[in-house]
Amino acid sequence: VGGVLPGGGGGDGEVQGKWWPPWEHLPQRYQLIGTTSLAFVICNMDKVNLSVAIIPMSHQFGWSSSIAGLVQSSFFWGYALSQLPGGWLAKYFGGRKVLEVGVLCWSLATMLVPPAAGFMPGLVLSRVLVGIGEGVSPSAATDIIARTIPLEERSRAVGVVFGGLSIGSVLGLLLAPSIIQNFGWESVFYIFGFFGLLWCLGFDFVKAQSSFDGKNTFHLSGRAPSTIISTSSTSRSEMKSWSASLRELADSLKDVPWDAFFKSPAVWAMIYAHFCGSWGHYTCLSWLPTYFSEELDLNLTAAAWVSVLPPLGSIIVTSLAATFADNLISRGVETTRVRKICQTISFLSPAICMTLSSLDFGLPHWEIVACLTGGLALSSFALSGLYCTHQDISPEYASVLLGITNTVGAVPGIVGVSLTGYLLDSTHSWSLSLFAPSIFFYLTGTIVWLVFASSKPQRFSKRE
Repeated sequence: VGGVLPGGGGGDGEVQGKWWPPWEHLPQRYQLIGTTSLAFVICNMDKVNLSVAIIPMSHQFGWSSSIAGLVQSSFFWGYALSQLPGGWLAKYFGGRKVLEVGVLCWSLATMLVPPAAGFMPGLVLSRVLVGIGEGVSPSAATDIIARTIPLEERSRAVGVVFGGLSIGSVLGLLLAPSIIQNFGWESVFYIFGFFGLLWCLGFDFVKAQSSFDGKNTFHLSGRAPSTIISTSSTSRSEMKSWSASLRELADSLKDVPWDAFFKSPAVWAMIYAHFCGSWGHYTCLSWLPTYFSEELDLNLTAAAWVSVLPPLGSIIVTSLAATFADNLISRGVETTRVRKICQTISFLSPAICMTLSSLDFGLPHWEIVACLTGGLALSSFALSGLYCTHQDISPEYASVLLGITNTVGAVPGIVGVSLTGYLLDSTHSWSLSLFAPSIFFYLTGTIVWLVFASSKPQRFSKRE
């Protein structure tokens, strides 16, 4: 018996070692995409927690809508400041390293909100730091995708990664009300911040299983990147070849061709489209819980749960849109045409639904909720439109290009969120304050995108 037990234990250990951890046998590019998506889940949880907590905080501290808008917009000050540095850092240090530092930064800053809440400069600073940490993440993720994912998988990769934002919004809006009601508004910042710290520990473990860092997987051809990140079949000669190509690539990236970027109509279309989409997204993300609470007379929990519906719908739409776009491309439809179709759906859908919601048709509350949910969910088609265009036109400079467009895209978070609060105090009209500006930018963004957008590869490099 004594001789059998060790053998049985060894067999169990072999089986357990073979199948655990469960991601052990996944291609490394899938591991990267999965962990990056999880980071984006936590990212939006830490972004939307204030959208719910701002209601009891405003009551406790006696804030007006203008002050509440200022507090919510302070996140975007840091978010805007960190976009271009995030692109540079991702390019030279690899997206994986930059993402990890970003998660650590925003998680610690989130946990600083409660002790700083009674002192407005401290509160604003803590939210600025959250914005800085989250601001480097899109460029880091874009860098990871551009380095490791081939064109025919790119829409789905972008959808999975940035779709994590919708999941984070859902989880944040579902969990925050219960946490606040049971433990106080302060607790939601401590708990959500702790999630980010746990992610950093888990990400370190996943990285330890890999023999490559984030910047050693860059691949500019259209072939599947599994051929360059397989650890089992890598030879020393291949490693030397990759190292040489990486040195050449690093040399070519010393001078970013800013002039070429800003002479390209396609880049300007991306910039303006990003601005327009962000205006509607950020103002709704920040103000919808308050809108549902005040305009539809819902309590804190009901308002937050109703606010879950648009990002919940976005999760479904993101998957459908990515499959739709990738299938069209695989069937030979021009990539530019696919991106234009997806982005047009992304803009016109919320514009139409916001128009219907803002006009006085006497719609019952559930129809207004359904209309806004459908329109905002369909805006996720942008993940197969605008958000793929950076990688389409230049895998080399994808993270830098996203840094540029995201910097401009953060401006609505600063101006739009604050302006909405100011207009609410001035007009007491949600239609004029929240919906009308978004409708304007959605419509003009559609026109600019259809005329100037392109996904054709651009030769930006000064050496070319």
